[in-house]
Amino acid sequence: MQKKHLQYTEAIKVIKNAILQSRYKIAVLANRELLSLYFGIGEYISMNTRNRFWGTGAIEEISEKLQKELPGLRGFSATNLKNMRLFFEEWHNIITNRQPSTADFLTDENQEITIRQLSTAELTETQKEEFLSVSFTHHREIIRSCNTLEKRLFYIKYSAKEFWSIEKLKSQLKSHFFDRQGKIINNFTNTLSEHDFRDRALRSFKDEYLLDFVNLKDPDEENERVFEKEIVQNVKKFIMTLGADFCFIGNQFRLVVNEEEFFIDLLFFNRSLRCLVAIELKNGKFKPEYFGKMNFYLSALDEYFKQDHENPSIGIILCKEKVNKIVEFSFRDLKKPMGVATYKTASELPAEYKNILPDAESFRKLMN
Repeated sequence: MQKKHLQYTEAIKVIKNAILQSRYKIAVLANRELLSLYFGIGEYISMNTRNRFWGTGAIEEISEKLQKELPGLRGFSATNLKNMRLFFEEWHNIITNRQPSTADFLTDENQEITIRQLSTAELTETQKEEFLSVSFTHHREIIRSCNTLEKRLFYIKYSAKEFWSIEKLKSQLKSHFFDRQGKIINNFTNTLSEHDFRDRALRSFKDEYLLDFVNLKDPDEENERVFEKEIVQNVKKFIMTLGADFCFIGNQFRLVVNEEEFFIDLLFFNRSLRCLVAIELKNGKFKPEYFGKMNFYLSALDEYFKQDHENPSIGIILCKEKVNKIVEFSFRDLKKPMGVATYKTASELPAEYKNILPDAESFRKLMN
């Protein structure tokens, strides 16, 4: 009976995987068809509106009548029809080899929407697959926020590869993930000998993190423990900020060395890097002595917690401010891989605005 049970368990696993793979393929194919449809509709609307074949308010009227012709139709509001037009106009030079001419739309009798198979020599096969697997909503947000092809392909790649939700994508766009990707000040080049691991580590950390879910009453006076508490209470959002591959192990992670206790602020495991990542939170400016403490933590993690198949542990100092040259000097001769990044919270206000608005107490008096 036990043998049969094991066989059934394996059979369930195989069938389940087949179902999930099939669902994914169907979803991808459906998404490709939808993108092709939206691209074709966008082309049709673009030609008729940009060349003034249609009058003012035409898109709104068409959307309203579509709803009556096809009750329950979703995704064809006036706003979304305009998004389809934008989708076509922003991508037609890349997606199609021929720009439509006015001859394509001479009379009402001849008008027809062409649903093209979206393909192009401008993109690699991988980029094409990524483009077609990302939803129209993702494309809309990326187009609105990115004005270069490089940036757009970057966010499309990560949306496809890491299965970003639309909320995750918006968060990464807001935090300028592209601009800060792989720019963290670090000593990885000198401390990580394995080439692939080093490259992945360089891509996994940013120079600055937007922690807009953290609300401190007075960020200049609150200590690190209050900051840490805010992050732990919003750990899911913090992981979204760090990246999908980070798994939270714990805060105030206890290390015992020679019967003496030490505590790491935050400890994560990164699945892509296959290593432990220790994060120390500092509410002020970076100081060189922070590296000594982190170097100790990483040595202890590698000695007592790192498993044989895992890569060396990495340490990140997350502070409010840093002077790059001081950080660079502090790295010299250190053997453990570390980086220094800064953060911004929701409580912080740009310096130029601080003296314009009244403080909380003054505002309260004005209201009374």
